Amino acid sequence: MSISTVAKRLASLGHENRLELFQLLVQSGPAGLTIGELQSALERPASTLAFHLRELVQSDLVTQEKEGRAVRCKANYPALNEMIQFVQLNCCQGVALRAPARKTSR
Repeated sequence: MSISTVAKRLASLGHENRLELFQLLVQSGPAGLTIGELQSALERPASTLAFHLRELVQSDLVTQEKEGRAVRCKANYPALNEMIQFVQLNCCQGVALRAPARKTSR
């Protein structure tokens, strides 16, 4: 996974509404929730919800499926796990630090 993909996913979670929305979808499990259920649970206007859902879908953290007239949203657990694994990569292995560059006087 590229650092730019992880950065995009983390950035999409960097807003309270999107983080709350994603957390609710994670808690709902693999079945996910319809947009109507999300709207009821979060008490957000449809336009606000659509705006934040679009960002989560574009970052691949949420998937959507049509069910007749309803749209079901689900947390993309593999994408979430990839992001977490990337952040934890080489955890507690130590870091080799470079000495600070010396200033030269002229």
